[in-house]
Amino acid sequence: MVQSGGCSANDFREVFKKNIERRVRSLPDSNGLSKETVLSSWMSKFDSVYGGDDDGWRRAGTNLNVQSELILSKEQLFQMFQTILGVQKVEHQLLYNGLQLDNVDEQAAQIRRELDGRLQQVDRMARGRTFPVFVSSDMDLLFVEEQRSSISVLMSNLESVPVSRGAPDFKHKLKRSSISSSFLDVGDDGDVLSKSDIQLSFSLEVIIMEIQGLKSVAPNRVVYVTMEMEGGQKLQTDHAEASRPQWGTQGDFTTTHPLPSVKVKLFTENTGVLALEDKELGRLVLTPTVGGPKQAQFHRMDTPKNSLDSDLRIRLSVRLDRPANVKHTGFVYVVGQRVWKRWKRRYLVLVQVSQYTFAVCSYREKRAEPQELMQLDGYTVDYCRPPPGVQGGRFFFSAVREGDQVTFGCDDEQDRLLWVQSLYRATGQSYKPKPPPSKTASGGGAPKPPSASSVDPSERPGLDELISTPPCDLDHGALFSVLQKLTLKHRMNDSFSCLGWFSPGQVFVLDEYCARYGVRGCIRHLSYLKELMEYAENSILVDPTLLHYSYAFCASHIHGNRPDGTLTVTVEEQEEFYRIRDQLMKLLENQISHFRYCFPFGRPDGALKATLSLQERVLMDGSTPVSPEDLRTLLCSCLQRAAHINYGQLVEFANVTVDGEASAERQLEDVMRLGELCIEVLQQNDEHHSEAFLSWSNLMTEHAETFLSLYGADMDAALQVQPIDSWNSFPLFQLLNNFLRPDPHLSNGAFHKHLQDLFVPLVVRYIDLMEASIAQSVHRGLENETWHAVSNGSASSEDLFWKLDALQMFVIDLNWPDPEFAKHLDQRLKLMSMDMMEACVKRTKSAFDGRMQRANKSTDFRVSSSVCTMFNVIVDAKKQSSKLCVVAGANESDHQWQQYHPNTHVLVDETIAYMTAMLVSKFSAVLDGVLSKLSQYDEGSLFFPLLSLTKPRADLADKYVTFVRQNQDIVRERVSEEIYVDKVFEHWYMSWAKTLCVWLTARVDLQLHPYQLRMLIKMVKETYRDFRLQGVLDPVLNNKSYETVYNRLTVEEATAAVRAAHDLQGVSMRDSGEDEPTE
Repeated sequence: MVQSGGCSANDFREVFKKNIERRVRSLPDSNGLSKETVLSSWMSKFDSVYGGDDDGWRRAGTNLNVQSELILSKEQLFQMFQTILGVQKVEHQLLYNGLQLDNVDEQAAQIRRELDGRLQQVDRMARGRTFPVFVSSDMDLLFVEEQRSSISVLMSNLESVPVSRGAPDFKHKLKRSSISSSFLDVGDDGDVLSKSDIQLSFSLEVIIMEIQGLKSVAPNRVVYVTMEMEGGQKLQTDHAEASRPQWGTQGDFTTTHPLPSVKVKLFTENTGVLALEDKELGRLVLTPTVGGPKQAQFHRMDTPKNSLDSDLRIRLSVRLDRPANVKHTGFVYVVGQRVWKRWKRRYLVLVQVSQYTFAVCSYREKRAEPQELMQLDGYTVDYCRPPPGVQGGRFFFSAVREGDQVTFGCDDEQDRLLWVQSLYRATGQSYKPKPPPSKTASGGGAPKPPSASSVDPSERPGLDELISTPPCDLDHGALFSVLQKLTLKHRMNDSFSCLGWFSPGQVFVLDEYCARYGVRGCIRHLSYLKELMEYAENSILVDPTLLHYSYAFCASHIHGNRPDGTLTVTVEEQEEFYRIRDQLMKLLENQISHFRYCFPFGRPDGALKATLSLQERVLMDGSTPVSPEDLRTLLCSCLQRAAHINYGQLVEFANVTVDGEASAERQLEDVMRLGELCIEVLQQNDEHHSEAFLSWSNLMTEHAETFLSLYGADMDAALQVQPIDSWNSFPLFQLLNNFLRPDPHLSNGAFHKHLQDLFVPLVVRYIDLMEASIAQSVHRGLENETWHAVSNGSASSEDLFWKLDALQMFVIDLNWPDPEFAKHLDQRLKLMSMDMMEACVKRTKSAFDGRMQRANKSTDFRVSSSVCTMFNVIVDAKKQSSKLCVVAGANESDHQWQQYHPNTHVLVDETIAYMTAMLVSKFSAVLDGVLSKLSQYDEGSLFFPLLSLTKPRADLADKYVTFVRQNQDIVRERVSEEIYVDKVFEHWYMSWAKTLCVWLTARVDLQLHPYQLRMLIKMVKETYRDFRLQGVLDPVLNNKSYETVYNRLTVEEATAAVRAAHDLQGVSMRDSGEDEPTE
């Protein structure tokens, strides 16, 4: 972006803003700090760094430069083109003085001479048939008409320019000269000037300074001066004392007389009572002329007879300004054949009536209308020898035309030089008069060498010849090409991002050059195209719209559309156009092939789209539009090359070298980094350049596929050297697949399918190996399991579930694009999880059975931690099965695999129920043991007589209550899920109540022994309380079995109380009202 020189400060800022905004938006949200604040801070920092410390001063200077770029004065244009052409200031001053650029009349005369010279050149070309070589011989006459028409337009434009602000509205029509046919016949011969057409207006300025030699008036008397123009108003100074008659009063007059008469009178106040007028002391009559002395001078005044003021003088200055339409004035001797037929000294005035009409008029004093006039159309002025037999005049010149000659004589050589120069400008002649050598120069002294800084151009060797060279003799097409080349070089090196566009001031000068010297528009734009393409080929950004404009102009000219009205086409223009067209075609193809580097980040905005439009225009043959197939073929070829160029630049930027000797890990790292860069490049293409290719969206897709295929070659080479048991390449697949899968154009494209084909075997092999590894770990782990509690289960179960979950997450993270294969992977992993979980459940159940079978049935039995761990493993398996063993989106046809594999949920639920039942049965077995001991006290039993004589053991109920409480605490503490703990307690309690109910029902006809009654009451009361504290609900607690047990024990207690109350030792079912069952 920096090297191209085509991006402005705003372009850099926008690119930076987009990149920072994308990065900031990807960050997680932060409490108390919004992303807009972060982005604003970044942009403020960018502005600070970009602008520097003196940012305000820089911006103010930039704005000033922009304004000066839009509006340039004449001096600024001079200074600019001095720099462009490499002209030093002193050289410019010499040229400026030599060309008399400060003289408007000389410039207008030069334009008239140039136009006349061009007309004469066209006439010579027409007579001699020396035309440029045109593509058709019929264009010769058209060329003459074109040239005359263009010159006529310039003449009309010049004629339309008013001569001066106060000049009359008369515009004289042009007539054909009598000595040449250089002027156009737009008027007839009778259209000549009359005396009434000459209208002049002069401004006269008289300043009265002081009076000297005034003696006839007392010093205290008042004097004053009056100024009066013949036929005009009368002005008066202020009063002053006669002792000090000084004023400095200015009087302004306007007159139409070239030789006006001004009367100046000195008066003093008349103090007489009967005096009607003041007394006149002196008078002076002046006849000022244009170009007279401007300094104040003393003039002797005429005084009355017998006046004492014999030496009365007045100091004043008189200035008669020359109007803009008066080019020269003066007293000259003149004689002619048609006017001024007698050699006489006359006051002549050179008057410009219009831009092409001049007249020499003779005037008398106090006359506004000329006495005689000579219209200068067709005259040629030159120096001449003294005519014979004339008296008056020392230096002579003449004006000659067919049938007339007018001779002029001057008393001063400088006066003659000025007259000749003025008439030379007025006649518009191509020949420049050369003054004859002066007598002093031909004397005996050696001639003085001319100075390099001399003001007179004739004294500088070579410069006069350069200035006097007729412009029509120069090759202005070649000169303009040089000027345009240097101007463009200056423009491209300035501080503005111009993209090849000239500034308004430069365009103004170039347009004026082409219009004044007849530079053909096609030549101008061909030269412009050539220079612009040279810059573009040197990686300097040029606006394609500018190229399009110039090329369209040239193409329309060559193929006959004539945008500038030109009807002729030269062979040189045609050949140059087709050569530039081929060069432009190559340039555009190269720019499209390097679109990332010619238009970085899509900048300048719309430049790539304009380049594509220009490419389509260049492919057109005349006005015939190019076929979409041809344009698409060309763009496809360019984008294919662009893919190779972009990938090569990317590899060079990443500093990645395809080295077969590098380690496999190193190659994989390089390919991984290269893949990230490739994704970034494609994202930038889509963000910044895809809009230009909207009409050919498939072309950008093909470009991306080609780009990725080049990367695929390096990727394949790096993957081939990877070890067969290495899985480090899967992040590469995830990186590329996550980029390709959401893209509607690249998803399941050629590269995407190649990527899938490349990684399918790796994924399948990885899953196979993982399945074998997990199965082996399940077998060995459960075989050697110590059943120590680890998290929610044992070490083996936790490892199994983690591996299954990690494997499934791995497949999910792959986001496999092919839905069929993704479904296959999902089903396979679910089936594998079912197999592994089934094996884990069965092995755990088997281990549980073994532990429970080895457990004793006495009240010393405690649930071991290993049994709780096994129970937790099954419970965790149920939780994990809902995640690992369910196929998402399965339908009836997908359940065929379930015919072979049982439902894992059912298996797990059955196992949990089985283990719960086993625990409850073990607890019931302990209760059965306690009840069997109490059965020995039944009436009619074998041991009843002996036991009734002995003292019964009182700790049997306490041991059982302790057994219940401790096992409840163990289960509550070591089983992870509360819901299953509650289920165990419910089943245990229901089994306990049922067992007691059955035992008591079997002895319904027998009366309980006091010992039996005391133990049972204690066991029932404490156990009921303990299960209630563990959260067993009242409907479960107060079931029918418990009510039966409660009622029987209550009756037995009443019976025992009637018979012998001391036998219960204070144990009663009615210790607390809260223990009674609700009815």
